[in-house]
Amino acid sequence: MVPWNAARTKVQIKLSIQRLRTLQEKKHALAKKSRRDIADLVQKGRIETAKLRVEGLIQDDIYVELLELLELYAETLQARFGLLDASVSETPEPSISDAVCAIVYAAPRTELKELHILREILMHKFGRNFSLSLLPGDNNPSPPGVPPRIVSKLKVFAPGAELVDAYLSEIASSYGVSYLPLLPNDSAEAGDGEGADDEAGSGDGDGGAKESNSEPKAAAVAVPAPAAPAREPSPLKSPDAEKKDAPPPPGQIRVVKKPTEDDELAARFERLKNLR
Repeated sequence: MVPWNAARTKVQIKLSIQRLRTLQEKKHALAKKSRRDIADLVQKGRIETAKLRVEGLIQDDIYVELLELLELYAETLQARFGLLDASVSETPEPSISDAVCAIVYAAPRTELKELHILREILMHKFGRNFSLSLLPGDNNPSPPGVPPRIVSKLKVFAPGAELVDAYLSEIASSYGVSYLPLLPNDSAEAGDGEGADDEAGSGDGDGGAKESNSEPKAAAVAVPAPAAPAREPSPLKSPDAEKKDAPPPPGQIRVVKKPTEDDELAARFERLKNLR
């Protein structure tokens, strides 16, 4: 582990910033060439191969974003080097804590040797316990001191189909190549439209005949004369229930039976049947 030396650390931070910028420019140039190759694949009709290339391009873009964040944190240490040099405790000052934790945590995931050396210097500066607290593990996938932006850029995942199609559409439009992604909703709507056309076509045959036969029946129904208002039984009550609800004759005492659980269950089933 490299021991702490203020002059050497200051030079190492400057070298790390320069290498981060150089690597970003290199990645941008490679991404531009990859976009051109993807557009050629779309023009040739090799859509599946183009989508696989797009997934790799998305991962490269996320890696470039990680490099940009690390450059920002390295510049923070350069601007606040006095606080870094004056730190004597095992934890960095709050104003430089995010920068120190980000570099110690994310430097191993980069190919920059200068950043690896800077990480070793910071680990020696703040001690073994601080370094171990930032090591990822099964029980500690994202240490609390590491900025969430850094943790999100280091997650390994497969890009979703919508994101891949969005990238592919943007690349195709940038290079003047026609590409129309078929979304799952579009295919479902197309299937529903075909089913509706089939039903409409069948309705012109048998359905039309059924309608013509039902019209005379509707015309032959006579309108009944208005009758005297009568009390109609409730649709949710059976005749037995009406007898129970009727008032008892004079001189007779009405006995109310407490419903059991089976009676309540049967009543619920009866109401469900009537609701159909």
